[in-house]
Amino acid sequence: MRTLQMPPPLTTCKLLPPNSPPLSLRRSHQLPNKTTIRARSSGLQSFLDLSCESKPECLAIDLQWHEPSNSSSYDAIILGCGPAGLRLAEQVSSHGVHVCCIDPSPLSAWPNNYGVWVDEFGAMGLEGCLDKVWPMTTIFIDDRKTKYLGRPYGRVSRKRLKTQLLEGCASNGVEFHKAKAWKVEHKEFSSTVSCSDGSELKASMVVNATGFTSPFIEYDEPRRNHGYQIAHGILAEVEGHPFDTDKMVLMDWRDSHMGSEPCLRPRNGQLPSFLYAMPFDSKLIFLEETSLVSRPVLPYVEVKRRMVARLRHLGIKVKRVIEDEKCLIPMGGALPVIPQNVMGIGGSGGLVHPSTGYMVARTLALAPVVADAMAECLGSTRMMRGRQLYGRVWAALWTGERRRAREFYCFGMETLLRLDLKGTRRFFDAFFDLDPYYWEGFLSSRLSLGELIALSLSLFGHASNPSKLDIVTKCPGPLARLIGTLALQSI
Repeated sequence: MRTLQMPPPLTTCKLLPPNSPPLSLRRSHQLPNKTTIRARSSGLQSFLDLSCESKPECLAIDLQWHEPSNSSSYDAIILGCGPAGLRLAEQVSSHGVHVCCIDPSPLSAWPNNYGVWVDEFGAMGLEGCLDKVWPMTTIFIDDRKTKYLGRPYGRVSRKRLKTQLLEGCASNGVEFHKAKAWKVEHKEFSSTVSCSDGSELKASMVVNATGFTSPFIEYDEPRRNHGYQIAHGILAEVEGHPFDTDKMVLMDWRDSHMGSEPCLRPRNGQLPSFLYAMPFDSKLIFLEETSLVSRPVLPYVEVKRRMVARLRHLGIKVKRVIEDEKCLIPMGGALPVIPQNVMGIGGSGGLVHPSTGYMVARTLALAPVVADAMAECLGSTRMMRGRQLYGRVWAALWTGERRRAREFYCFGMETLLRLDLKGTRRFFDAFFDLDPYYWEGFLSSRLSLGELIALSLSLFGHASNPSKLDIVTKCPGPLARLIGTLALQSI
């Protein structure tokens, strides 16, 4: 994490016919493939031979821009105009806090694709920012067993959500500065951000919302030890596909497609990947081959080869690649050093779910919590500044209960890292047999530590004998570390 990488230039699809859904599909921190991929698998033509048709687009919204000649200080500077940064800016500015957002392209539509559980967005009043909803989700455990979940899943409209957040920021007086942040220097009660255009902006508080690659957030390096989720996805026009258009495919763990690619089967058996699919209609579908978590990361070229084999087996012939993307998400590992003199939110704040890679809904939900703490300190008659300010805000984001629960989610990741394809299938077969309160709460990061322990006991009870054997033989090390960490945190 030595170089700052702001969100990459926008990629969106070529205009589709009327009534075609706008594009926004996946979890968090996904980087679009900027170049046309030309490759072949087994000497046969595949979707990898097609050029991606994406092109840049910018939103048309009037913003208040930072005036370089203005030497006055802001209450808060937020680095990054992704969902985390804009949601926080909108929320904290509603308290009267004077905010400036720094980003190389504040009006560029997001390249990231987001899929969310509908109830999560509904709880935040953001249902209007979903442009496609599937009433059910499907889990293909294997060729013989399929599970159907009655929890609606939605696709976020990137354009609609960003427009809503930018308009909220504009109405609250948030200012924007079009540049990259190069350096942050701290004094006792204020900080200065030096930018790529030579300007310097000052504030009482700096918040980083630029993601994992920011150099402004400090970590305990020896304890990082991430797992990695990697995926390749395309939004495609196809001749046809076998999926039900009123069901979103959350996970397809079938491996019958490996029959035509025997060289891939052994590796997939040890480090499995699954298909994530959003069918919009019979001809338009988002498809993504995903390695849930591995350490080290599964090679990207292998993920693409598996996807080619899977689509060929399913009889899916791609006519056009409207969008493509590469998703690489560090998962688990240590939290940032808490507290420190830059606040983090989103990926840089440790909010990625260690077991699933999901982040966007949780970040949007926690931004008001961080905003309230910022407003209390920056707007109070006591005027908290410096270490006291950052300590208070970091503590609001990472309460003791949230930190303990996160350790448990990291234990979940460590368990998944030790399972092969058969063990992974058995795990999810038992997991989605749990009371929906537990599996829904786990996926949405909203269970308390006590509820997580109850989930574990219930999961063990639902597990098959081979799955119980996996847990007993492969998880003692991670379990011992979890117990030790929780014991230390309780002291």
